[in-house]
Amino acid sequence: MNTLHITKTVKIMALSATVFITSCNQKKEPVKTSTANEKTENVLLKEWTGPYGGTPAFDKMDLSDLKPALEKGMALNLEEIDQIANNSEAPTFENTIVAMEKAGSELDRVFTYYGILSSNMSSPEFREIQKEMAPKLSEFRSKISQNEKLFKRIKAVYDSALKTPLEEDQQRVVQLTYEGFAMNGAELDAEKKKRYAAINKELSGLYTNFSNNILADEEGYVTYLTKDQLNGLSEPLIKAYAKAAKDRGQEGKYAVTNTRSSMDPFLTYSTERALREKVWKNYYSRGDNGDDKDNNENIAKILKLRKERVGLLGYDNFADWRLQNRMAKNPQNAMQLMNAVWPAAIARVKEEVTDMQAVANSNKDNITIEPWDYRFYAEKVRKKKYDLDSDEVKQYLQLDKLREAMFFVAGELFNFKFTPVADGKVPVFHEDVKVWEVNDKTSGKHIGLWYLDPFARTGKRSGAWATTYRSHTTFDGNKTVLGSNNSNFVKPAPGEPVLVSWDDASTFFHEFGHALHFFSSEVRYPTLNGGVRDYTEFQSQLLERWLATDKVIDNYLVHYKTGETMPKALIEKVKKAATFNQGFATTEYLASALMDMKFHLADPENIDVDAFEKETLAELKMPKELVMRHRTPHFGHVFSGEGYATAYYGYMWADVLTSDAAEAFAEAPGGFYDKEVAAKLVKYLFAPRNAMDPAEAYRKFRGRDAKIEALMKDRGFPVPKS
Repeated sequence: MNTLHITKTVKIMALSATVFITSCNQKKEPVKTSTANEKTENVLLKEWTGPYGGTPAFDKMDLSDLKPALEKGMALNLEEIDQIANNSEAPTFENTIVAMEKAGSELDRVFTYYGILSSNMSSPEFREIQKEMAPKLSEFRSKISQNEKLFKRIKAVYDSALKTPLEEDQQRVVQLTYEGFAMNGAELDAEKKKRYAAINKELSGLYTNFSNNILADEEGYVTYLTKDQLNGLSEPLIKAYAKAAKDRGQEGKYAVTNTRSSMDPFLTYSTERALREKVWKNYYSRGDNGDDKDNNENIAKILKLRKERVGLLGYDNFADWRLQNRMAKNPQNAMQLMNAVWPAAIARVKEEVTDMQAVANSNKDNITIEPWDYRFYAEKVRKKKYDLDSDEVKQYLQLDKLREAMFFVAGELFNFKFTPVADGKVPVFHEDVKVWEVNDKTSGKHIGLWYLDPFARTGKRSGAWATTYRSHTTFDGNKTVLGSNNSNFVKPAPGEPVLVSWDDASTFFHEFGHALHFFSSEVRYPTLNGGVRDYTEFQSQLLERWLATDKVIDNYLVHYKTGETMPKALIEKVKKAATFNQGFATTEYLASALMDMKFHLADPENIDVDAFEKETLAELKMPKELVMRHRTPHFGHVFSGEGYATAYYGYMWADVLTSDAAEAFAEAPGGFYDKEVAAKLVKYLFAPRNAMDPAEAYRKFRGRDAKIEALMKDRGFPVPKS
């Protein structure tokens, strides 16, 4: 998952969910005014100092500084905006658009710390500040997006550029800026603007409440095991569960925490069926327990407010509004893709369940496959069909070695070199975080720093994501990249390696793909570092393909005890089983994507969220043996902010591009390390970021539009006729 850092224009209209997950019904307070040249001692506002172009002072973060820093940053930013809006000179690209690109540097720095405190180090005290600041942040955004004088200047520059085009990247910035304001109500009348702002204010609180409820359920539900309940679990996993229990003051026990990285291996290997059911229910009922952390009411309110808000702009539903500037263009195109894949996916699930039930019957287990059995019996089928033991594969998937493999791939394709930065040279927000310098291999040119925060901890949101603390730009002096990858691997016992599943290794490569996208940027202006949601996952999904290349397997997938390379026979088993369990993987994802779209196409008036989920899935003929990857009450992609709302289909859209692009490498003389194809990949698909229309960029790379055939082939599904 990509959490793009906030760029100058984008931050006004589409603030990152990880930054603005806020909640409260506070009384309106005026934003304190300030002068732009007024000095502050607040460390969160200060310019970053030190080597590498300056880095965030994570070691000096103090929660008490956050609220005053946000208030001061907003005041300074609003002064800059007022100066632009009230400029007596005729509007030009330089005095309007470039001035906006420069504005808000102090607040951007505060948001960097805010994002860390929200996503990586949340606490009850921080969540209280979130609640208090929600209405202020919402009002701040509205003051900019609804500034009539500012929008008149933006529109004047936009209209002028249509008659007398600017340079290509400048034209793109003007277009994105104008569309961003227009899509968010800049042309509404005063009364509608007032209601639009009020809706945004209320939504900001609901998003935070939703997110914090999930986090509370992840922290509040832990399954503790005794020594006699560890049957089927590997030694490294047992040690990790022991450490998790010890960290929670339960030494001598073993803790399965309520996160995917902890839950998934337990459901795969534990022979304790009753405990599997308990762990499964804990995880999939997050936000849906009928208590004060239940999210169903939040979702109903969010859906209703979203529809009302886009109605002010003349749209029938949220999906029509959201997809107008995405690759899909409209919900019908997105649904067409999903509906093309769905029948094959659920048909494959039926086959997988039949195979699993046969294994259960042959073992005389006397059960019918339930959702908490799927991973367990799928693993048994994998062993039977392919003689492939996932736990055996894990012995060759060490986190440190995988990181080295990613660096190798980055060197071969992007000419990047990663060098460890000594502890203490760059401030970090937790001892688990390590930093590497990124340079061009040939010239030695400094490109940026890569931060890695790999382990789960209390207060860290679940999942894996990538973000930037600073993005590459050149319009106001060369700015180097500060990029970060964040995961939730179970922290091992001291001295033990981190062994991960093939799926987790793929996710590690995926998130690193986002980082490479950050580091490859060649754009001038901050706004062009933004992403198109159904395209920005493509680059990261594509990088997953290099995990299974021979050069990575032969050099980095080595046994954690013996150091021996993964045997050729085991590699063949892995490759033969590549399409195994694709029914499960595709269906659990697509169910979430379809539900996302259907919720936003439905009439939200008096909607019963739980009932709608059940009825819609029944209409889709959702197999009863599995559930959505993200059930609605904890679907943070969609309801803790707006980044993925009606856009979760984007992973599938991006995967069509991924499969098609991978085919280009597979067909090239040098395979996945072909220099010519790699150069085109960087030039057209990574370096431009959002400076070029994604569809045009892909055509420049491939010579044509992407086709769905490669995707269906990759998943082992029947290939439709063109």
